[in-house]
Order: sequence, then C-alpha cells, then structure tokens
Amino acid sequence: MAAHPGRRPLGPRLRRHVWAWALFAIMIVIAVVMLYPFWYMADNAFRSPGQFDRQSGHSLAGWSELFANLPVASQMLNSTLVCAAAIAIILVVSTSSGFAFAKLRFRGSGTVFLLVVSALMVPLQSIIIPEYVNLAKLGLTNSYAGAVLVYAALGTPFATFLMATYYRGISDELIEAAIIDGLGYERTFLRIALPLSLPAIATVTVLQFIQIWDDLLVGLLFLPPGQRTITAGLATLSAGRTTSIPALMAGSLISAVPAIVVYLIFQRHLVKGLTLGMGR
Repeated sequence: MAAHPGRRPLGPRLRRHVWAWALFAIMIVIAVVMLYPFWYMADNAFRSPGQFDRQSGHSLAGWSELFANLPVASQMLNSTLVCAAAIAIILVVSTSSGFAFAKLRFRGSGTVFLLVVSALMVPLQSIIIPEYVNLAKLGLTNSYAGAVLVYAALGTPFATFLMATYYRGISDELIEAAIIDGLGYERTFLRIALPLSLPAIATVTVLQFIQIWDDLLVGLLFLPPGQRTITAGLATLSAGRTTSIPALMAGSLISAVPAIVVYLIFQRHLVKGLTLGMGR
C-alpha cells in the first residue's frame, strides 16, 4: 500500500522525541544531584544533634548553638566589607585596563595582555605562600587590607580578559568619533565605553562576589580571628573536638544564601554580559 503523500515518516519525529525526553531526564538527574546537598543542609539545619542522629524531628537547637558559639552578624559584615572593597578595586582596574587593551594601540600591548591572561592558569595554592611572605613584610597579614589585595589580585586577570573582550565589540568608529569631537580617551571611556559595558560590569561583580564570599583559604590566612569572614568562621567552628552538625548546617545555610540571592537577582545581567562579551 502506498504511503499517504502528505504524511511525514515517523522515524525522524520519533527520534527527536526520544532525544528530547532523554535530555530532559538527564537535566532532572543533574538538578537532583546539584540541589540535594542544599536540601540536606536546609533540612538538618533545623535539628538538634540527637534529632540529626535519629534523622527525625526538627527544632531550632542548631541555630541557638550556632549563634552562641559564632559571631555570625560581625562575620557576615566582615564578608560584606571584604567583598565590596575587593570588587571595587577589581572593577576600577579591569574596566580601565580592558579598555586600554581593546581600543588603545601601544607597543607590546599583545604581550602584556597575554601575560595578564596567563595569570588565570596559575593556581592559588602555588602562590599563596609567596603572597603571605610579601604581605607579612608589609605588615598586612592581619588586616582587611591584606585579604582585599589578595582577592583583587586573584580576580583582576579574569575581569580584565572579560572587559577587554567586551570592549572589542564596541564599534571603533564610535570611539574615534568621540575622540575627534574632543572628548579624549579619558572622557570617552567614562562617558561612552563605561555606560555601554554595564552588562559586563554586572557579570564581573556577580562572579567575583560569589568567588570571594565562598573563599576559605585567603580568609583563614590573612584575617585575624576578630575580622574573619563567615566562611572562615565556619571552618574554625568545625575544627573543634566535637562538632554539632546541625549548627554547622545552619551556618552553611546562612553563608550560602547571600551568594544565591545575588546570583538570582543578577542572573539576567550575568547571562547577557557573558553572551554579549564572548559572542561578538
């Protein structure tokens, strides 16, 4: 019997449906794997040590123990101050240097940019001891300044690379026209390039905030006990002889919420900054 002339064969359509459902199933599995630790943390944060051992019942005992043993409010403030200061330095350096690498022509610019980008390949663990020795000689190892400078130095290479990539997408004719009109490179950068790069700035801010807020190593090494961030404080809380898992889960939940909130608020700007910067 001849096939109906207007009917499509079922083979390709069936394969598309199978691939779509298979992809959907894989995404569900990945989502469960990624979200289960957060659910486990939130569930056990509202338990006492005994309830945690039995895995039944809920209470606020873990939260009471957390606030009794850890200055949560001051450490959250410390994290905020360190993040704000480091991100401010990163933005000032990366926006200006990114514009220079993208739009200014000077001898050796390609080599210098390559050296900046190559800093991304250097692991933190390999330079943390020289950083500590150098800052110790300057007396900056027990203050906010030492941690802020280290975070700024670690975050600037990637931010510079991203900003330079973004600025390359801005029309050269637009920059040249502004310079011909008498603005000069400084005012062209401040009045034209900088406002156009707000999506990339938002991207750098979100990524660096998450990175700095969740960091442990730098906070432990460069900040004294009274100025430690919330992540470093939780590490010291878990270093005792007896560790209350519900209290630790409660602290981890408090520490995770700001980074999640920042990401959710700026998610659209983050995606826009990455796609516009990389896709041009």
